[in-house]
Amino acid sequence: MKKSILITILLMICFFVNGQNLIKPEKGFTNDIGNLVSMLNDLKARVTRSVEGMSQYEADYLLDDNANRIGAMIMHLAATEAYYQVYTFENRGFNKDEQKKWSVALNLGDNGREKLQGKPIEYYLDIYKEVRAKTLKLLKTKDDKWLKEKNSAGTMNNHWAWYHVMEHQANHMGQIRFLAKRIPKE
Repeated sequence: MKKSILITILLMICFFVNGQNLIKPEKGFTNDIGNLVSMLNDLKARVTRSVEGMSQYEADYLLDDNANRIGAMIMHLAATEAYYQVYTFENRGFNKDEQKKWSVALNLGDNGREKLQGKPIEYYLDIYKEVRAKTLKLLKTKDDKWLKEKNSAGTMNNHWAWYHVMEHQANHMGQIRFLAKRIPKE
């Protein structure tokens, strides 16, 4: 009984120390965009904590022929966010140069398994950090009214698009954590 109470207390302490526990608008943004930024930053921090300090072996580990490497998934998160930057802020898809830069990471698959390896986890995290910095800079130029605006195809509003970016990151964070637990020791 004492052991379970102690474990519960320790878990609660870890939760409160490591968790944000509040969604509140980040300073420098309008209310709803600030809340969105709070959630984006929390997700990115959790993804980052999941992989920080990984060895090259861990970043490149391939569970099976259909899986993705953890480094590749971080690159995929950056590519997806970069796509939604141009989609929501510029009302377009990738141009030829952007497509060339991001297509492997955006699509993954066999091409991603082949090409997205051999870099340290910090390489992928730096790219993810750079893309996020651009997202935050762009979001500072918008207001809550912008979140309600629909894209040119009229299929989604900007708020839903950025919700999808978060949903996407949360899904891949789960995959990353799943894979990390299955990496055999070197």
